[in-house]
Amino acid sequence: MDATLKLSLLDRACIPEGGSAAQALRGTVALAAQAERLGYHRFWVAEHHSVPGIAGSAPTVLVAAVASATSRIRVGTGGVMLPNHRPLVVAEQFAVLGALFPGRIDLGLGRSVGFTRGIQQALGHPLRDAEDFPDQLAELLEWLGGGTDRYPGVRAQPADGLPVPPFVLALGEGGQVAAEAGLPVVVGGLQNRSRMITVIDEYRAAFRPSQWRERPYVIVAAPIAVAPTTEQARQILAAEAWALAHARTQGTFPPLPSPQRMVETELTTRQREVFEKAQRGHLYGVEAEVRDQLDQLVAETGADEIMVTTAAFDPEQQIDSLRRLAELAGLTQPEV
Repeated sequence: MDATLKLSLLDRACIPEGGSAAQALRGTVALAAQAERLGYHRFWVAEHHSVPGIAGSAPTVLVAAVASATSRIRVGTGGVMLPNHRPLVVAEQFAVLGALFPGRIDLGLGRSVGFTRGIQQALGHPLRDAEDFPDQLAELLEWLGGGTDRYPGVRAQPADGLPVPPFVLALGEGGQVAAEAGLPVVVGGLQNRSRMITVIDEYRAAFRPSQWRERPYVIVAAPIAVAPTTEQARQILAAEAWALAHARTQGTFPPLPSPQRMVETELTTRQREVFEKAQRGHLYGVEAEVRDQLDQLVAETGADEIMVTTAAFDPEQQIDSLRRLAELAGLTQPEV
């Protein structure tokens, strides 16, 4: 594995079965401190509204808490869903964060709106607002870059801090949007690796240098688990796949199930299909297996950075997995 490859972490503040949202949020902050100690490059949080199994509804607030509890690791969002917000408000929020934690804040941006019509109505942004993402992004970049002529006399305050680097999450046409704006891109979708590679290739081909980046930069988001046995690693990732199968068939993403719940619950045929599909592309196993899988992923994608998206039912298993991954990637030395 290339020693220059950066490893980062995305945490969605998933709530484990039997736990609370408050515990999940505090767990996110604690996990960030562990990630920093292990040598991870970034720690990002996400934006989800009215999801029973996810506590991370206010990413900018959570970024502030995480940045306050750490000192070196970069902290950001994966991402702020721009259609839900006015670009000026986002620019000001991150200008404040950038002033408080200079040189450590990232602004990852997505184009999704609320998961259900009710959430969309509550947020005041219907599904069609996602179509305005390129224009919203262009306005936001103007604010971040020092100002815009769209609103004479208006500036994003504070205006005297270091610029906060923006990133685009490549969902649908996100890769092309990122390329035209000259921004780094975050690409997921290991279930369909050929499609993911196509998105990356098209992004690199269409990339236009900007004030933000001179060259393309690709972050590949991937569920990864390392454990003492291959089966234990697979089980770490199974909880989120199980919850996703429930969400796709029942309409709500529940708390992460315990291993006992997954054994005792009989899935419908449709749920089983979604569950198995959700596990495709997962990277898991003992250290040697995951090292080979990561080498293959980087060779196929040319990734500059890997962002781990693992959400586990057992926090101790998650931390142990991250420690093992950090060691095999050369981020830390194995404990004697």
